[in-house]
Amino acid sequence: MADVAMPRLSDSMEEGTILKWLKSDGDSVERGEELVEIETDKANMTYEADQAGTLKIVAQEGDTLAVGATIAKIGDDAGDDDADEQPEADEEQEEGAEEPAEDASDEPADDDATEEAEEESEEEREPAPVATEEREPEGDGGENGRVKASPVARRMARELGVDLGSLKGTGPGGRIVKSDVEAAAQNGGKAEEAEPAAAEEKPAKEPEKQKDVPPPVVSGDKGSGRGETTIEELTRLQQTIARRMAESKATAPEFVLTLEVDMGEAVEFRKQLKAAAGEGGVAPSFNDFVVKASALALREFPRANGAYRDGKFELYSRVNVGIAVAGQDALIVPTIFDADSKSLGEIARDARALAERVRAGAITPPELSSGTFSVSNLGMFGIKRFVAVINPPQAAILAVGEMTPRPVVRDGEVAVRPLMELTLSCDHRILYGADAAQFLGRIRERLENPLSLAL
Repeated sequence: MADVAMPRLSDSMEEGTILKWLKSDGDSVERGEELVEIETDKANMTYEADQAGTLKIVAQEGDTLAVGATIAKIGDDAGDDDADEQPEADEEQEEGAEEPAEDASDEPADDDATEEAEEESEEEREPAPVATEEREPEGDGGENGRVKASPVARRMARELGVDLGSLKGTGPGGRIVKSDVEAAAQNGGKAEEAEPAAAEEKPAKEPEKQKDVPPPVVSGDKGSGRGETTIEELTRLQQTIARRMAESKATAPEFVLTLEVDMGEAVEFRKQLKAAAGEGGVAPSFNDFVVKASALALREFPRANGAYRDGKFELYSRVNVGIAVAGQDALIVPTIFDADSKSLGEIARDARALAERVRAGAITPPELSSGTFSVSNLGMFGIKRFVAVINPPQAAILAVGEMTPRPVVRDGEVAVRPLMELTLSCDHRILYGADAAQFLGRIRERLENPLSLAL
């Protein structure tokens, strides 16, 4: 049978998570038939079978595997049954060979029995299965001075820095078990001299001895003063966003520029566009105005439409403006391609279609990875100004604040005008102060003279 490998569904994808198998184990699949839904660092994608045959699932739903790892097999499995069953038979023989070792142990079961069995593979096995008391005689140390302790207790002692030689075991035959190490760790690494029951009561009687030792962090532990704690795992997309934002703040020497834009003419122009679109038509929003103005300015300032990589400037021929959209527990930045050559109406329709696909989880990796500049708008939430984090490797990102009426001085008189603040975050390695100031000023000029956006 041919292997089905974890596909590379985007340029930056290194691993993927199996979200849902669309076929069951043993099903017959045809070439081009949808096989599995995979979560990548960009979006959730459906992968199609590249050949026909019988499906044998290897990776289960929820598994995360590197690109190229086998997730399934497809083909005629008639000739592979014996080969597939042989390892199982070998495993059964090995398991059968280990059963006497379990029966031979006459050590009484204690609270650590299950965990010791899981950790047994981490310890060195004896040549022949013998009883615990024969392998480790009673006393403070075993053969050759070996301290008598369970594998779990040894591992915990290493992690917590507890000296096993100073402990008195409460397990069978004086064996040191997990509870002994925990008690010693809470007591500052010293052995408990009292009986186990007394050791359990000691923290309640003498809390002052443990006040310097923080309690273990346990989900739902109300004793921490923070109430119940819920741990949430990040999705693949959230992990990618966290990594890229940390990378941006750690590597890009950014600087920020802010200015005000008088949107009075833009407000009147939009009224005309809404009337022209008619009822049910799509009229451009003010954010669409910003996208168009930015795209035209990017043509005039190529470095703002570029990136700094490995000591070189990358300048792009296409102007693709990303717009920040709130998705499912993540901020997604889909791309409006060739925004400089599109009309305001086309930008408005593209922006709405992208937002719908983001919220439906149907956005594609090319739409997320091809941006050359980004616009982030929080004005609808009443935010006057904010500083956006650069989306690497882009040179800059524009943050758009709320448009509000404010008093300004025009021709020596006070007037109330709708003002909006724009804040540009720049990577100083490629975009310098004067160039960035001129670029941002050019965006303002376009917005204050909105007819230029329609040319």
